[in-house]
Amino acid sequence: MNVKDAAEYLGLSPHTLYVWRHRRQGPPSFRMGPRGRVIYCVESVDAWVHEQEQADSRTATVLSP
Repeated sequence: MNVKDAAEYLGLSPHTLYVWRHRRQGPPSFRMGPRGRVIYCVESVDAWVHEQEQADSRTATVLSP
């Protein structure tokens, strides 16, 4: 997926993904092709979302008091 597609998939703005990429946060991405377009793999984005869900104490029962 390109940045626009990934942002739509996650319900975010493309700008947010660009900022996260610059800060080395957010889902994994890479540059591809001669123009260096930023690409996100659906599987990597889904895995990152799952990691975020597990790290959130409200959804991870092992972290709940």
